[in-house]
Amino acid sequence: MARSTQAQKAQRLNAAYQLLSRGLDMAEAAATLVREHAISLRHAYRYLEEAGRLKQPLPIAEPSVPITFKISGDVIRGLRVYAAANGLTLSEVVARAIMDYVSRARRHG
Repeated sequence: MARSTQAQKAQRLNAAYQLLSRGLDMAEAAATLVREHAISLRHAYRYLEEAGRLKQPLPIAEPSVPITFKISGDVIRGLRVYAAANGLTLSEVVARAIMDYVSRARRHG
């Protein structure tokens, strides 16, 4: 069986959060999760336990799409150093840089 994506986990946690917020007891909420999300009863209880600790529903991130492009070795080395120093992945650094660039380009014209 394939692992759940981050988006699936967030959707299931949010569903569990909503069930608990409506006042359903654990057994009824677990049965609903099993039925609606095709997961095991054991996993349903895990989602409910984690959802019980949430203060609000989780945002659901859009899935990543792989792309390929060429960047010089110097730039890659700089990205790796920056990413490591800031506890980020290369993808996070590149995505943030692109979003910042696009945001600035929109403002200036």
